[in-house]
Amino acid sequence: MKKINILIFSALYLIACQQLKAQLQVLETGAQKQMPPEWIDKDTGHRIKRITRREGPNRSFYFHDDPFIKTPDGKGELMVFYGTTENGNQLFTVNLQSLEMRQLTNHPDRKFGEIVGTRRREIFYQVADTVFATHIDKGATRKVFVFPDDFKADITTLNADERKLAGTWAAPEKKEILEKYPAKHDFFNRIFEAKIPHTLFTVDIETGVLEKIHTENTWLGHIQFSTTDPDILMFCHEGPWHLVDRIWNINLKTKEVKKIHERSVEREIAGHEFWSWDGKRIWYDLQIPRGETFFLASHDIKSGKKKRYQMTRNEWSIHFNISPDQKLFCGDGGNPTQVAKAEDGMWIYLFRPKGGKLTSERLVNMKHHDYKLEPNVHFSPDGKWIIFRANFEGESQVYAVEIKKHK
Repeated sequence: MKKINILIFSALYLIACQQLKAQLQVLETGAQKQMPPEWIDKDTGHRIKRITRREGPNRSFYFHDDPFIKTPDGKGELMVFYGTTENGNQLFTVNLQSLEMRQLTNHPDRKFGEIVGTRRREIFYQVADTVFATHIDKGATRKVFVFPDDFKADITTLNADERKLAGTWAAPEKKEILEKYPAKHDFFNRIFEAKIPHTLFTVDIETGVLEKIHTENTWLGHIQFSTTDPDILMFCHEGPWHLVDRIWNINLKTKEVKKIHERSVEREIAGHEFWSWDGKRIWYDLQIPRGETFFLASHDIKSGKKKRYQMTRNEWSIHFNISPDQKLFCGDGGNPTQVAKAEDGMWIYLFRPKGGKLTSERLVNMKHHDYKLEPNVHFSPDGKWIIFRANFEGESQVYAVEIKKHK
């Protein structure tokens, strides 16, 4: 009887899937300002669904910030995201299976430095000079740390054992530049050229101890703890990529600082670095030289060995990411104003390594998307979808595209 029930359920499920396919419209993504909740991209044949089904703009996290956590029963997946409310931007969760949403915060002031702690089941974030943590299941919020008056800094990352937060402090001159020149094209070179003192720090979550671990008279950013080693912190020298040695690691125990990538030719650039899930490699965008030859490259933490996969100009992406099984990559493409100057690069891509190259598959046509909003791609935890943000409906929303192609 049990086998019969399973067969009946399987048959009903297949019928339901076929009915869903039949109901989905084949549409040009973004050609109409109100797309249906789900559709098939006419240019790629892949199914797309909007996963933030609520009023107002919504946005997902930056590409290297892991927004996912298991449901309390361990059977499903939640994603944390920002949603606009009458009380300002707030943090929400969405169940990636049921699409049920739940609001986590209601503080009216701007929140930043968002980090999901999967062990603690808390979302860490900062409001002004105070770090808070809100429990994802219980909704309870606690105060974690308040920065002292002489060290107003920003958190950006949580280490692998979830004991320490880290981030950077900058001298007041940086804030003055940002207030006077709020647009990136105005402040970017000014901050780089000012050689402003920056300090990396950690905060012990349990004891509240603040430790200053590294200072340089240059712009430090893109700070990320290793995904597996709680003592390894990656950071970068911000500024024009062809003028900086960008990617570095520091060991919290020894304070040893290591350069991750050595430039081999003039105007070679490397950046938008991120960790592999096993913590063994750092992956990054590599161009030799800038804007001419394009690679996704990696550095082995223990051996120092390099690996790189070449791609075409059109396949270059602002950000890349790696699948949970570490066999595939994805990219969010780019418009002609980006460094690659691609004539046909406005796509969400899936990449499969083959030899020394990446073979690409186009998943979403992004020609109606304004790339001033970077899509910031993530693989879903089950590896079946790529999640991204886009404004092709007129405002920022979060979508998922299925990797398996519909026929």
